[in-house]
Amino acid sequence: MTRASGSRGKGRHVVLWRHGRTAWNSENRFQGHLDVELDPTGIEQAERAARLLAGLPPAAILSSDLVRATETAAALARWTGLEVLRDPDLRETNGGSWQGHLGREIEAMDAATYRAWRSGEDVVPGGDGESRSQVADRAVAAVQRGLEVLGAGDILVVVTHGGTARATIGRLLGLPVEHWDVFGGLSNAAWSMLEETSTGSWRLGEHNAGTLPEPVVGDDV
Repeated sequence: MTRASGSRGKGRHVVLWRHGRTAWNSENRFQGHLDVELDPTGIEQAERAARLLAGLPPAAILSSDLVRATETAAALARWTGLEVLRDPDLRETNGGSWQGHLGREIEAMDAATYRAWRSGEDVVPGGDGESRSQVADRAVAAVQRGLEVLGAGDILVVVTHGGTARATIGRLLGLPVEHWDVFGGLSNAAWSMLEETSTGSWRLGEHNAGTLPEPVVGDDV
C-alpha cells in the first residue's frame, strides 16, 4: 500500500520499520529476544531503505535494543544525523523455549500451541514467552514515549521487528487481537506508516512499503 501524492497534514506520523534480514530469518528460526546480527543482504537492505526514509525526513529515530534493529537504525542515523534512542520495549516477542529453534522443530515440540500462535491466537509461545497482547502493551507504551518529543506533522521512525510492528499497528488502530493478522507481514527493511487524525486516533497510510514486492520470510521471529 502506498501513499497518494500530496502534503501531509498536521498530525504526527509513526513509521514502523522492520530490521534488515538476518541468517535466522532465512532459515525460519525463531529469534525472539536472542541477539542476531544482520547478514550481508540485511545490511544492504537497511542502507537502501535508509536512503529513502531520510527523505521524509524523520524528526526522531527510536529503536529496539536488539542488534539487528540497532544496525538497521544506524543506517538511517548516518543519513540524517539523528541520534538513535534505544528502548527494550520494542523488542520482538519473547518466544520462551521456542527461541533458537526452526519452525519445524517448534511444531514437533509443541504442535497445538504453535499452530494456534501461527493462526493469530493470543497464546503464550514457548511456555514462558509473551502473548501478542503483551507485546502490544509494551511496544505501544514505547511508541507513545517517543511521540512525546514530536511536534505537529513530525515523523517518528520506530525500528523494530515483524511481530512487534504488527501488534503495534493492531493496537493503535483499535482492532481486537484476533484481527491483527489481517495485515500481511513486513518484508525485511520494509515499513508501515501510521497517521494521527484530527481526533487523536490513528489510521494506516502505508503498509509493507519501500521496495518492490518481496517474499516475507521469518515474520514474527
